[in-house]
Amino acid sequence: MKRIGLGVVIGLLLGASVHATQIGLIKINGAIGPATASYIARALDTAAAQQDQCLIIQLDTPGGLLESTKQIVQSFYASKVPTVVYVSPSGASAGSAGVFITLAADVAAMAPNTTIGAAHPVEIGTGGNVEKTDNVMKQKLENYASSFIESIADKRHRNVEWAKSAVLESQATTAEKALDTNVIDLIATDLPDLLNQLDGHVINGKPMETAGATIVEIPMNSWEKFSQLFLRPEVMFILMLMVIYGIMGELTSPGAILPGVIGAIALILVLYMSAVLPVNITGLVLIGLAIVLFVADVFATTHGVLTAGGIIAFFLGALMLFSQAGPGFGLSLRWIIPATILTALFFIFIVGKGIGAQFKSASTGKEAMLGKTVNAISRIDPAGGRVFIEGEIWNAVSATPVEAGQPVEVTGITGLTLQVKPKN
Repeated sequence: MKRIGLGVVIGLLLGASVHATQIGLIKINGAIGPATASYIARALDTAAAQQDQCLIIQLDTPGGLLESTKQIVQSFYASKVPTVVYVSPSGASAGSAGVFITLAADVAAMAPNTTIGAAHPVEIGTGGNVEKTDNVMKQKLENYASSFIESIADKRHRNVEWAKSAVLESQATTAEKALDTNVIDLIATDLPDLLNQLDGHVINGKPMETAGATIVEIPMNSWEKFSQLFLRPEVMFILMLMVIYGIMGELTSPGAILPGVIGAIALILVLYMSAVLPVNITGLVLIGLAIVLFVADVFATTHGVLTAGGIIAFFLGALMLFSQAGPGFGLSLRWIIPATILTALFFIFIVGKGIGAQFKSASTGKEAMLGKTVNAISRIDPAGGRVFIEGEIWNAVSATPVEAGQPVEVTGITGLTLQVKPKN
């Protein structure tokens, strides 16, 4: 009997362990970018390897890059585990890119007092006079985003018309209204409530067993954390300044080496980041023009006109540099204004003096004596004589004899002997 009882206990324990369920969880706070897309893709693979019932993506974002959003949506479609996007906690929002991500999940959930919407793509350009020029590109971007979100909503059987209005009209709504209009599937006050409501929910013909399941958070790895901090417009902008300062510093102070090394490393990083972040070519051209104007003003007598033009070009270039990026990936004026002032001062006081020093005639050494006028301290003829110059007595020769006390001009130097001629 004891053996039978022990076997029953072991069987019950084994049965409990077999039927124990686990849920994967990741938390996305902030802008959607390349690091976010990489993190979500890895988390989905991890959740599948752990045989989790689903992966919950707790989301609170103002938006982000459209390309990264596209990658996330593709990861959802290819996922081997059900995906649940949960806009939480209360007060959170799924804006811009967050709308695409929420609608693309197998289950779209929100906490009370949260919002979703305003997915209109960011306009290209700075507005005003250039708005008309950008109308064609703007329309193309709107059409693409509208078609993209329409296909997502249609695939997940959600409100297609509302999804399109979120893009075309920047429509936004609360969690409660989103539930009433078939934008989302459910509202949950917290994670335990979410698991209870998900229990029995059928995804791909299989009901989920989530009630009482263990939630295991899948954290970002070191590379993802680094990428999230590194792949930012602010970081790329700083690196661009390091490229400018480093290379110009090396050119104005040949042999310093360190500025050139720093500038070269920063240039490689900028090239890598420019392939990841949406950089506006017009902004880069304006910044390049600013550098040319700053340097040109060193050689031209324009009373600062070229420098003023360089300041304007640099400011506009920095303003337009990330104008194509989504919410959370722009470059604010608190970065642009100090950088513009610092760059202008760098070229005026450091580069200007450095270049000027390289083109200035020598003021010390033998070369500094050429062209100077001094008095002969003895008779000077082709056979020789002496002059006193730069605090020293020098041997001197002259094709035309010069008497002591007469002024002579230094015309050349051979070894330790000066060539002079009478000074009229």
